Amino acid sequence: MARTYSFEGNVPVVHPTAFVHPDAVLIGSVDIGPGCYVGPLASLRGDFGHIELRAGSNVQDGCVLHCFPGADTVVEEDGHVGHGSVLHGCRVGRDSLIGMKSVLMDGVVVGTRAFVGAGSFVKSRFQVPERHLVAGSPAKVVRELTADEIAWKGNGTAQYQKLAQRCLTGLHAAEAATERTAPAAPAEPGEHEHVTLHAYRSR
Repeated sequence: MARTYSFEGNVPVVHPTAFVHPDAVLIGSVDIGPGCYVGPLASLRGDFGHIELRAGSNVQDGCVLHCFPGADTVVEEDGHVGHGSVLHGCRVGRDSLIGMKSVLMDGVVVGTRAFVGAGSFVKSRFQVPERHLVAGSPAKVVRELTADEIAWKGNGTAQYQKLAQRCLTGLHAAEAATERTAPAAPAEPGEHEHVTLHAYRSR
């Protein structure tokens, strides 16, 4: 279980089917819903406002979620937040993707099934249209998403939902070995494995 801290009587709530890495930090008013995945070194700090991850969403390694007093930061159902992103007082819509190292400022609303491109800066109160890609610094609307792109995102999120369940039973602290005595386990093969968008399109 993660490092969890009560703050002024507010205790983080984690659904039993969610996985929160032991090196993640949850403080105060934080709710983690069913089937969520929270990666190592993520910080969800609900001291000023409320942080909520809804069912099936994931927040990956090194992400920071926070907000001003009286505000919320919400990742809706099946939301997907890539490594190292910062979410501050914003809302990520259902089945949306936040690319790695993106920054979403206060009052941002990401529409349903929308994408924020990796490394983007999304300024305060920006509205990301549903089923569209935004990218850049500051982020601008680039184009409508294709059906293939939305399906690829859904597949990737499903893999993180499976990963949460695998980690609940299969992740254990261990001392490092001095050499590998058995071959590294291959990635799970099959049509639905987690792959890049380019690889997904080429199937």
